[in-house]
Amino acid sequence: MKKILATSLLLTFILTGCNTIKGVGEDVSSAGNAVSNTAEKTQQEIRK
Repeated sequence: MKKILATSLLLTFILTGCNTIKGVGEDVSSAGNAVSNTAEKTQQEIRK
């Protein structure tokens, strides 16, 4: 019984960790897109 409980808790932590890492990756990607868009807008303003 203890092995089943320990395994269940371990799997829960692993799956939660994967979702957290995925969320961080999406946040970093969004930040990168924002920086890229700002750079493009600034470059267009300079060319005018």
